[in-house]
Amino acid sequence: MLKKLINTIITLGFAGALVLCAVTYLPKAVSVSSTVGSRELPIYCVKTDKPQIAISFDAAWGNEDTATLLDILAKHNVKATFFMTGGWVSSYPDDVKKIYEAGHDLGNHSENHKYMTKLTDEEKTQELMSVHNKVKELTGYEMFLFRPPYGDYDNDVVKNARANHYYPIQWDVDSLDWKDYGADDIIKRVTEDSHLGSGSIILCHNGAKYTKDALDTLITTLQEKGYEFVPISQLIYKDNYHMDHEGRQIAD
Repeated sequence: MLKKLINTIITLGFAGALVLCAVTYLPKAVSVSSTVGSRELPIYCVKTDKPQIAISFDAAWGNEDTATLLDILAKHNVKATFFMTGGWVSSYPDDVKKIYEAGHDLGNHSENHKYMTKLTDEEKTQELMSVHNKVKELTGYEMFLFRPPYGDYDNDVVKNARANHYYPIQWDVDSLDWKDYGADDIIKRVTEDSHLGSGSIILCHNGAKYTKDALDTLITTLQEKGYEFVPISQLIYKDNYHMDHEGRQIAD
């Protein structure tokens, strides 16, 4: 091989050989597709043989329970994902740092918690990158997970997120903790959800009234079912994947 390369350099000249090497050793193309039919889909869950699930917390209002949630997660050595608005980041910068230092994912939940489908492409980018830059300035971390406020998205929202180097993330198990039905309701709703399975993403909120009361039992119940909690950044595929019609990410 070396002799062949030397002969090539003599024949083509050094510059020509560099071009040849660049083409010869180019890595395989990365395959990524979020398109299903005519729809662009965010990631609702992941197809995996590993008994792994992810729990996430949207942080847009209030902060009374964040420390308690972090203590419970630490008690069980569980890493979660926190999707934060720019307003929340500005109001509670120390807590952003604590979440990051504890090893949890920092996720983008937009600057102002607006309906993303109602914004222009430029406004969508501004909503994403404003909070992105705040978090980077605070922690040095480059966020890459985005959850649209209200779960509101269309093709343009998904495309915009990807153009700004974000993976758009939804959920397939909803705690409905924000409805304040009580801790028992949250536990039952999550642990008995028909969609719950390996690769599931669970939606909670850091500011809901009963989430802190439900979290300890919710975690232990799911662990007893054999599930391992991982942050969304570890659950999803970063490349070489496609989506099915339910928003399930599937490795190619």
